[in-house]
Amino acid sequence: MSNPLKTVLLFGQPGVGKGTQGKILGTIPGFVHLATGDMFRGLDRESELGQEFLKYSIQGLLVPDDLTVRLWRQYVQGLIDTNQYRPDTDLLVLDGIPRSAAQAAMINEYIDVLRVVHLVCTDTDALVERMKKRAEHSNRPDDADETVIRRRIDVYHTETSPVLDYYDDALISNVDAVGLPGEILMCVLNAIVPAAKGRVGNPFG
Repeated sequence: MSNPLKTVLLFGQPGVGKGTQGKILGTIPGFVHLATGDMFRGLDRESELGQEFLKYSIQGLLVPDDLTVRLWRQYVQGLIDTNQYRPDTDLLVLDGIPRSAAQAAMINEYIDVLRVVHLVCTDTDALVERMKKRAEHSNRPDDADETVIRRRIDVYHTETSPVLDYYDDALISNVDAVGLPGEILMCVLNAIVPAAKGRVGNPFG
């Protein structure tokens, strides 16, 4: 990663729909979606890194910053090496990092943030129910326990929400996360496209 990567950050509480929007964006040519949750869950559970991730996730706690950033850098480099991500033409959509102000500082030299899309939902109970349903459909046991879910939401408010203060207000777009995925996607694209226009190349060029 010789030059800062042109990046959009998807931000918001657990269960707010970052993964849904990120996956949709990742199907659009020129967008590459990287979810750190998927990255961690893809670890071999018997490996040292896999065991360390489980130790934190089953309690609803954040994985330590240095471990998260080290794995993220390795993962991004792997995407570049296998031509799944071309920094010259692709916009990197990050979902799940940075999760603390310290992480934001640690990855700042590697990314050029064009837009922070802040998905907003004020109904905590709705988020809890959404995550329980996600646990059933996606085989994600870390989302099944309501106590763990509410702890994750509390951790978001104490440790993750201050990340918004790290970035200039002009970079942040608040998007209502309640509604049909297509409606929310339109709002997300309206936030991203003007910021990215002229800053990333044409994937077909």
